Amino acid sequence: MSDKPSGSDNPFSGMGGQYSTNVSYGSAEPARGNGAATGPLVVKDVTTASFPADVIQESRKLPVLVDFWAPWCGPCKQLQPALEKVVAAAGGAVKLVKMNIDEHPAIAGQLGIQSIPAVIAFHNGQPVDGFMGAVPESQIRDFIQKLVGKNGGQPQIAEALAAAKQAREAGDLQTAAGIFDAVMQEQPENVDAIAGLADLLFEAGDTAGAEEVLARAPVDKLEAAAIAAVRSKLDLAAKAAALGDPAALERRLAENPGDHQARFDLAMIQNAEGKRQEAADNLLAIVKADRSWNEDGARAQLLKLFEAWGMTDEATLSARRKLSSLLFS
Repeated sequence: MSDKPSGSDNPFSGMGGQYSTNVSYGSAEPARGNGAATGPLVVKDVTTASFPADVIQESRKLPVLVDFWAPWCGPCKQLQPALEKVVAAAGGAVKLVKMNIDEHPAIAGQLGIQSIPAVIAFHNGQPVDGFMGAVPESQIRDFIQKLVGKNGGQPQIAEALAAAKQAREAGDLQTAAGIFDAVMQEQPENVDAIAGLADLLFEAGDTAGAEEVLARAPVDKLEAAAIAAVRSKLDLAAKAAALGDPAALERRLAENPGDHQARFDLAMIQNAEGKRQEAADNLLAIVKADRSWNEDGARAQLLKLFEAWGMTDEATLSARRKLSSLLFS
């Protein structure tokens, strides 16, 4: 089942409140390892008000998984036992909390979540990864292992991936690509390395190379957030290539600012050119002028861009705040 929750404020700032007193006990196995105490896994139900303390602050100590669910959602009920079992088996390395989107839709709306169950991992105060759907236990285990590291070289892999990210941010794309390639030699199915290298190739204009690297992703990880983000970029770029001359679209808008189709097409081209803020602003302008245009198509496309850019991208965060202001002011 899917839902389209939405929020009226930024969940990452300016929200006070106390911890929720609602606590549920899962049917998971006793926690073990890392000296954790045995016993049933305690899963806290968080509210919009308690989110900063229960998730943002807590994630500065260890990764926190937020399970977005609703009582009517069948797949949510299917996911819960496996999720709690794997978290319990992690022996205190991660924390699990639940958020009922029917009662508290703001956070899910801010994150652009449109389908549940959705599990988002927070670390150091920021959303860092996630998955949707009632995925199998093995995929949940892989997801958590990637978050916290595991024996047999995982900490070194995590350090290598962090080094690749730093090299890319510093503009040393060759070094970043080399590190991603080395990680893939060690772990051919490493989602972060596959997505990282594919994204570098795409940004360099090598679409075919990016497609080839993405094809190496295992079937059960095709929906991983990192892979989906690069795939979205490729799909959006392919659509933008067929939209024509941006100068012609700008002339149309100068003559008629209410030409929403021209503005929409221009936003797609701007995104393909890496002009994220301009693309977001044009889509937001359509939402502001006519929410019903193309069956709310501008807002829907904006959420697709958020997925492609990543949850923590500055353009995503800025545009989300503006979108929430437009929808709920």
